[in-house]
Amino acid sequence: MTRIDSSKVSRWDLHGREHVVRVRRTGAQRTLSCDTCGWRRAAQFLPWLKAEEHLAEAHQATVDPTVA
Repeated sequence: MTRIDSSKVSRWDLHGREHVVRVRRTGAQRTLSCDTCGWRRAAQFLPWLKAEEHLAEAHQATVDPTVA
């Protein structure tokens, strides 16, 4: 049985809109998918960094909600 884990990277843009890239892991494979624009990409290494890069470049979403 293959276990599927998922997490997300969320950032806000300067207009206060939230953008989310979901990181889904099936075995060693990770798939990124953007809730905002539908962008998808396979990423074996550093998926969260690639998600952050997409959010910054495609949506200018750089505000991390976990930083106070």
